[in-house]
Amino acid sequence: MLMITSKPPPIDDPGGLDQTEAAALYRLMTWLSPAFPVGAFSYSSGIEWAVEAGDIADATSLYDWLAAMLSCGSGFCDGVFLAATHRGAAAGDKSALREITELAAAFVPSRERALETTSQGRAFIDIARAAWNCDRLGPLIAACDGAIVYPVAVGIVSAAHAIPLAPTMHAFLHALVSNWISAGARLIPLGQTDSQRVLAALEPVVAATAQRALNASLDDLGSATFRADLAGLRHETQYTRLFRS
Repeated sequence: MLMITSKPPPIDDPGGLDQTEAAALYRLMTWLSPAFPVGAFSYSSGIEWAVEAGDIADATSLYDWLAAMLSCGSGFCDGVFLAATHRGAAAGDKSALREITELAAAFVPSRERALETTSQGRAFIDIARAAWNCDRLGPLIAACDGAIVYPVAVGIVSAAHAIPLAPTMHAFLHALVSNWISAGARLIPLGQTDSQRVLAALEPVVAATAQRALNASLDDLGSATFRADLAGLRHETQYTRLFRS
């Protein structure tokens, strides 16, 4: 049985949030909520094939698969792209944004993975412009000059709204893991309690991956989750599918 063993950090300041902090928290909770309509529920990032192949069969094997994807695969890489984008957008570096956007779009290993991340990125940008627009957002989007993948979209929008990078990173990786668990729960299937056990057990992995991504540069990009990459490729020809990737 998966159990969380790490203790939460002590609360140093019991006071409330100021207006800026409260607005940032509200927006992050909204944008990275499962209810935010970017269509994340329709993608499994190859988990559907992994379940059919028997690689994922229960809560423990789901945890092992997701921990690897997060720390050694697409989770870490997406975190690096988010951080680089946020910093480039905050500095107004249009040249950097264009290069990051191009590299991030080229970094996906399969056609379905490209569909997943570009579709979510486009939806995130469109909804942000429709409901959460601000003066800086339009010029930053225009500077990208190409298909915007999901972590790049989150980096642009959060920087445009002056939301700090660190909480954005943690919220993004939490949302990513939550969606993966949701897919696994429907496919294995898992009950709600086991799903929460997996999410709780992944907390230190999310925190460690977030810290690595925050300290990394684009030169540190790299993935070693070959089985997960193959799962994404094989899903394209899977006979029976519930998910788009």
